[in-house]
Amino acid sequence: MAKEVTSRAENYSQWYNDLALKADLAEQSAVRGCMVIKPYGYAIWEKMQSILDGMFKKTGVQNAYFPLFIPKSFFSREAEHVAGFAKECAVVTHHRLKNDPDGNGVIVDPDARLEEELIVRPTSETIIWSTYKNWVKSWRDLPILCNQWCNVVRWEMRTRLFLRTAEFLWQEGHTAHATAEEAEQEAFRMVNVYADFARNVMALPVIIGHKSPNERFAGALDTLTIEAMMQDGKALQAGTSHFLGQNFAKSFDVQYTDKEGKQQYVWATSWGVSTRLMGALIMAHGDDNGLVLPPALAPIQVVMVPIFKTDEEHAAIMEKFDSLKSALEALGHSVKIDDRDTLRPGFKFAEWELKGVPVRIALGARDLASGTVEVSRRDTLTKETVALEGVEQYIHTLMDAIQKNIYEKALAFRTANIQKCDSWEEFKTEIQNGKFLLCHWDGTVETEQKIKDETKATIRCIPIDSVVCEEEGKDIYSGKPSHRRVVFAISY
Repeated sequence: MAKEVTSRAENYSQWYNDLALKADLAEQSAVRGCMVIKPYGYAIWEKMQSILDGMFKKTGVQNAYFPLFIPKSFFSREAEHVAGFAKECAVVTHHRLKNDPDGNGVIVDPDARLEEELIVRPTSETIIWSTYKNWVKSWRDLPILCNQWCNVVRWEMRTRLFLRTAEFLWQEGHTAHATAEEAEQEAFRMVNVYADFARNVMALPVIIGHKSPNERFAGALDTLTIEAMMQDGKALQAGTSHFLGQNFAKSFDVQYTDKEGKQQYVWATSWGVSTRLMGALIMAHGDDNGLVLPPALAPIQVVMVPIFKTDEEHAAIMEKFDSLKSALEALGHSVKIDDRDTLRPGFKFAEWELKGVPVRIALGARDLASGTVEVSRRDTLTKETVALEGVEQYIHTLMDAIQKNIYEKALAFRTANIQKCDSWEEFKTEIQNGKFLLCHWDGTVETEQKIKDETKATIRCIPIDSVVCEEEGKDIYSGKPSHRRVVFAISY
């Protein structure tokens, strides 16, 4: 069959690419390093966006939009920030083309050079904080809780669909607060929103923790992260929330008059997730037959396939499907009747398995006569014959069971592949086998960098939930005293 995918055991990387392409999620574009997100893939992203947006707004966040182009001079105001993004910036230097007098199409008009070059947004801290200067005068103007949904450009040379592309979609929250305590609380609140979304919507177990100083966001005093394990044992950073201190407020002179009439710099956070979550969805749950979508994110939760020989059988089955579709939609489920007459049922079954639809219903004339229907689960690839009467309630309950089972399967996999490690020789072997290793670290950048140079493993986080790591010991590499274990892994 044309839709077959490479098995995970044979070539995990190729399996991932096959799923992204053949499940109609995305494809390479004519622009090197960029992708086209296809309607089915974008429908999943829209569900992510909608659910997250509602979660943000429950915390008081409002959406806004800021320019795609950022004056180059803005980046020079925050040295650590510009250093973190300098190699990835796309720069606009001219604003006009003209016909080549030599007849070679069009060329950049040399007379149309910009007075100041513009950076295509890699992240928006600088443009937003230059704007906040106009918004903040008094303590009454705080806090500012803003988010924007947009695209960003980070000029990547080695790209993979969803995981790393030159342009990608994301949301970025940027908040301003009167005190450090409020800003830190906001950073913690938002990383917990991300963890809630990952666990309860994506069915993705994650570890919340602090990034090590070496892995923090450029310009942040603290970065909080959610780290997920993929099926090859590698880590994926699924979302981050940053306490920025007063760095950007001082760079852009954002001050407010406090209740005592004194001028104070505001305190900042930023936080974001991106279409990288689509990659996580593929790699955490997919199998050799295709995607396995949690019901909470499936664009189509139930697909119905009629099986018939005559027009009369077809009409009777479709009448039943129409009423069942209405009943399921009334319970809040998205349903598709696959009535294409150009494809055989077996091909349809394989296609919807590939696309990860949680529940498939097949109904034939014999089933209709006996008052039963075949219900197939994508997560377990099992089938069951169920009474047609009340089947909508059965499926409604089944959705919760599928969502829970997908999460528990991913959690069991992580539990089986996370372990304490106290031997450097063991570390070097186990880290290449696809593991999260809980190891002691002496807290120095030097040791962290040496471990990375020798094994490609990084400190994914200093965990604050999911695993207990507070204990005395010796650094896995240097042998120096350590007060806690951290999570090491090779990452995407």
